[in-house]
Amino acid sequence: MRDTGEEITQIGMSVFQITSTSVFHHQNLGTDGKDVIFLMLSLLVVIAGSVAIAAKNLHLPTLMACLGMQIVACLASFINIIVLLHNLDQYSTHCWYYSQGNQTTYKNDCHTLERTRNHLFAESMLIQVTLLAISVTLAAYCCKVVNCCAPAPKMPVITLQNQPAEQ
Repeated sequence: MRDTGEEITQIGMSVFQITSTSVFHHQNLGTDGKDVIFLMLSLLVVIAGSVAIAAKNLHLPTLMACLGMQIVACLASFINIIVLLHNLDQYSTHCWYYSQGNQTTYKNDCHTLERTRNHLFAESMLIQVTLLAISVTLAAYCCKVVNCCAPAPKMPVITLQNQPAEQ
């Protein structure tokens, strides 16, 4: 039996991403169409982590399902990284509106909000890269175990016996 730390981490980080994205969407702080895609792909990563926990018993069909779901999770995490990069580019700085006149309070608040938004994007990007690494690791593990659990290839083995040399 192997440890389930990676699977629990995969599920926990994905649930965190789903929760934070849902909160931002509910507060009208996200992009509508991309949030739904991000949520659906994060849900696929949660399902992949659940299947990986189920594959702990090393049952061959479950391991094959785990391998397939981890490959899907790799793709989902990669697409989520692209969505995050696009969202970061979409939210450009808006503080230049407050740079005119004597509105230093608004300007300071705007810069504080910008820094906070950048930190949240960096956190989300770090989580997505971690989820991609976990998915690749679990897919590699499942691939390795599936080959070990599969029936041995039918390959003829030829043995040679040397005659003892006469003295």
